[in-house]
Amino acid sequence: MPRKARQQSSLHIHHIILRGINQQIIFEDVYDYLEFINIMKFYKQSCNFKLYAYCLMNNHVHLLLEESTVPLDIIMKRIEVKFVRWYNCKYQRIGHLFQDRYKSEPVNDVEYFLTVFRYIHQNPLHAKLERHWESIPGVATMIT
Repeated sequence: MPRKARQQSSLHIHHIILRGINQQIIFEDVYDYLEFINIMKFYKQSCNFKLYAYCLMNNHVHLLLEESTVPLDIIMKRIEVKFVRWYNCKYQRIGHLFQDRYKSEPVNDVEYFLTVFRYIHQNPLHAKLERHWESIPGVATMIT
């Protein structure tokens, strides 16, 4: 049975979710978080996309991303492949790190954009990891 095609956003904005395979932890230490952020910054420049919000949990990632000239699938492939290669080298492992393909939900209006924006920032609070989102190192409003 073929995969269901991704829904496209009229605004080109998507809520992206990446999960560790078998609920595996994908950020073992602070350097793993920093490397993922640096990779996003690098591809933000070269792929010309906007990143409105992100949250890096220990076993999954949320991104609120607007594609521009480079399609979303290319952006995500580049980010994922570069991080997995780095991660596998660092931890002397082989194989997949992320579960299936990334999930994406189209954002087609301002109300839903704000809902997703809040959800991403409150994710660690709902997981009872922090009491105030400002103190969470893996959460940011925007990479400039």
